[in-house]
Amino acid sequence: MTGNDDDEPGARDGEAPDAGPRDPAPAVSRSIRLLGMLADAGGPLTLTELAGGLGLAKSSTANLCLALEATRMIERGPRGFRLGLRTAELGGAFAAQFNQVREFYTVCDASPVLARELVQVAILDGTDALYIARHEGSRSLRIGTPLGSRLPAALSATGRALLSRSTDAEVTALLGANVVFPAVTAHSTRDLPGLLARLAEARERGWALDAEESFAGVFGVAVPLEGWAPGDPQLAIGVGLPAAEADAARIASVGDALRAAARELTNPFSAAVRRG
Repeated sequence: MTGNDDDEPGARDGEAPDAGPRDPAPAVSRSIRLLGMLADAGGPLTLTELAGGLGLAKSSTANLCLALEATRMIERGPRGFRLGLRTAELGGAFAAQFNQVREFYTVCDASPVLARELVQVAILDGTDALYIARHEGSRSLRIGTPLGSRLPAALSATGRALLSRSTDAEVTALLGANVVFPAVTAHSTRDLPGLLARLAEARERGWALDAEESFAGVFGVAVPLEGWAPGDPQLAIGVGLPAAEADAARIASVGDALRAAARELTNPFSAAVRRG
């Protein structure tokens, strides 16, 4: 194998490359895979570990690392490579594309209820809820999920809020009729009928609930947001509450505050407002 990043991995002189569509930019694809490996690792990876994961020679992997390091996409530390500051900037720029995320912090601060709470914005990514923005609140509770992390949509309040905008048939097509959800906690819903029942409850009352199903000791309450402009992705906003404080009155209060925030975050010229 040579150090040329455009060589197909595994192909030797005189051998045909693997069947399948040709990658128009192999170096770009490998760079994206490398970034994904660092994101999933949760800590630094050595050059040897990166090369093994990519199936490349260390010389080719070193070339990728040099290019990514020069653009601040990755950083080299004493224990290996990790994601760089530029990835955080790009994540913030992605979220800031959407009017609702830009206004989210102001709306939370203006709410007597939400100003105190940990409030998060999530987007549906396949079958997961991906968290893209976070309002810490004045109580500074260390619960919830870090930015860029994800939870199964079927088990989290924000995920259920997102799924509640779909019909049962659409949810079934997305997740599969015979799906078995992971037992993240002892309270996790495990099958599709259980999820559909919770989505029906969410549609009826106007907010979704996760009662210690994605994190032990944490209740989640969430509502969906109407897209601000055509083509915008579906978003949801949710609050994490310590289970010891999540009585029926507190949950209802937070649910009502989230619904009010969702109205504030709806485009005043949208069809949803005109219907209301």
